[in-house]
Amino acid sequence: MEPTVLTTGRLLLRPFEPADTEAVFQACQDPGIQRWTSIPSPYEREHAESFTGRIVPDGWRYGTAYAFAVLTRGGGELVAALSSITRGEGIAEIGYWAAKPHRGRGYVTEAVGALAHWAFTAAGVERLEWRAEVGNDASRAVAEKAGFVIEGIQRSGIANKGVRRDGWVGALLPSDLGLPTDRPYLPARA
Repeated sequence: MEPTVLTTGRLLLRPFEPADTEAVFQACQDPGIQRWTSIPSPYEREHAESFTGRIVPDGWRYGTAYAFAVLTRGGGELVAALSSITRGEGIAEIGYWAAKPHRGRGYVTEAVGALAHWAFTAAGVERLEWRAEVGNDASRAVAEKAGFVIEGIQRSGIANKGVRRDGWVGALLPSDLGLPTDRPYLPARA
């Protein structure tokens, strides 16, 4: 997939690039990001360099992960990171974090909406999954505000930093956003 740029009323979403290394490094010093995401802890400068210089371009090149820097449209300040990781035929998983100074403004929910629309209309995704460790209430709030249906708890569903923990799982479908799909969806009958 060719690298893509998305916009919303307040945000610009574009692939991370090496010039973002310092902003990524600084944001990832936040203990909350290190606690709730799978980034290394402690998070060293070489982790940020590898992410912006190798991991992100390789993900786009090979179609395995599409990572976006979420920037303010006015000043270009990094407010969040957002990615869609291919998990199988028509299935992708979304992940995100917000830089601490920019939390509580709805930026991540806005960015998730833009990514979901792009994933469903341009990237061949038919089911967008969200996972978070039970207790990551901020991530769950974003997912729910973006329209994800929480499907339950997976016991030992998340491995993070050598520990298995229970995880929430949810999904967003094109029909949840009023979008068509190439293949019909036949839900189970209750």
